[in-house]
Amino acid sequence: MDTLALKKAANEIRKGVVTAVHSAKSGHPGGSLSAADILTYLYFEEMNIDPKEPKKADRDRFVLSKGHIAPGFYSTLAQRGFFPVEDLKTLRHVGSYLQGHPDMKHIPGVDMSSGSLGQGGSAAVGMALAGKLDNASYRVYCLFGDGEIQEGQVWEAAMFAGARKLDNLVFIVDNNGLQIDGKIEDVCSPYPIADKFKAFNFNVIEIDAHDFEQMEAAFKKARETKGMPTAIIAKSTKGKGVSFMENQASWHGTAPNDEQYAQAMADLEKIGESL
Repeated sequence: MDTLALKKAANEIRKGVVTAVHSAKSGHPGGSLSAADILTYLYFEEMNIDPKEPKKADRDRFVLSKGHIAPGFYSTLAQRGFFPVEDLKTLRHVGSYLQGHPDMKHIPGVDMSSGSLGQGGSAAVGMALAGKLDNASYRVYCLFGDGEIQEGQVWEAAMFAGARKLDNLVFIVDNNGLQIDGKIEDVCSPYPIADKFKAFNFNVIEIDAHDFEQMEAAFKKARETKGMPTAIIAKSTKGKGVSFMENQASWHGTAPNDEQYAQAMADLEKIGESL
């Protein structure tokens, strides 16, 4: 897809996020919106996947370590054709397969259940190691929140990945600077993030999380890098695309009311019209 098509897809994904969280009257819009462009690039450009065959053996694997941004993940899967977009309105409803966190047993396209922060990296490392042992062609991608990397398990997984030279593995950090309690640097600063991953023998690339050309270059470099895993530190805007949600920690886990929903959708419609 060209850049314009990716931007349009990402905007539709953001609409799905807002719609799902509003319908559920709960959920996590802020981080879903900040990661929407990353998810768009992965699922529409980067990864070897097939919605008609979600369990095919040679597919690339994705682990959403920050599982609470399930609305963003589900909206991406729906736009990519894994299940109907209409089903997003059932998020967190009793009896819906679209639970509050990703569930690999019931949701097409989900490779790993997640939600307990810090654990996704370990699962992704296991998948990458299995790929190496099997001489398989697939690659593994794992998306973290920047607040999430305050968890020690992330660094244990990183140490193992670097030591085992898992060059089929890409860690991505959605660096929007905010977590539920405020600025990440005030809660428990993980900075400097890039230097930490370099210390664990990662190839580190820093990008703008909303620039598809930078993403293309970063993922290309990751594929070309041999003998070490890659960490992409993606600087993003929490709540991206919705005027009153941008850079507001209060929208980490708050659902919009009817009036706010209408405003959010109007913001995204305006963006869509400008593309």
